[in-house]
Amino acid sequence: MFSSSADVPRKPTPQKPLTPKAEATRARIRDAAMTSFVERGYPDTTIRLIATEAGVSVGNAYYYFPSKEHLVQELYEQVQQDHRRRAEPLLALQTGLVDRLRVFFETGLAAVAPYRAVAPGFLSAMVSPDSPINPLSEASSDARDLTLGLLQETVSGASHRLPDDLAQRLPDALFPAYLALVLRWTYDASPDQAKTLRLLDTGLRLFAAALPFLGLPGVRGVVRDLLDQLADVRP
Repeated sequence: MFSSSADVPRKPTPQKPLTPKAEATRARIRDAAMTSFVERGYPDTTIRLIATEAGVSVGNAYYYFPSKEHLVQELYEQVQQDHRRRAEPLLALQTGLVDRLRVFFETGLAAVAPYRAVAPGFLSAMVSPDSPINPLSEASSDARDLTLGLLQETVSGASHRLPDDLAQRLPDALFPAYLALVLRWTYDASPDQAKTLRLLDTGLRLFAAALPFLGLPGVRGVVRDLLDQLADVRP
């Protein structure tokens, strides 16, 4: 739905295996880009600037990363890997579904926190459905799959089990909710983004209250349809 023929390739690295020297060069370029994204934001980060700070030629930078969008995909994957590192030890301490979902959402916000000051620049570039850095685009599928994998583990590891048909649908339905929460957090000017955290808490308390009734006849089918519709924003 949100994919485009203009999407960048999912794997921009050269086809042949990289030598240790080439891998080190690629890592320098990537690290320079990540630093610039944090310090300058998306609009003011250019391949030429990245190449200068990585100590390589512009042509060499383009060899490893054909566009700035390829580097944004690296950033997405780095953030999601950090999300998992933060979430896993806390998930191991929780068995309740609502508690585990709270861990997922709160650690997700913590993982993107270093980029909050420059997030509006990314948002303005990714808002178009045709943008290759839109989180719902085909180009972003690797990072999205990392998030969905963590969501699936969050749900499947809970002791309070939903009916199987609902549990299978829940991660896909929660992914756009997670994106919406990050968007709200980005523009939340309250101290420590307290309004966003209050919204998350209210949503989780509502879900906890509804949980015992989701499998009831007459309710289960409606919930299943709702989850399918929420997940339908994905390509």
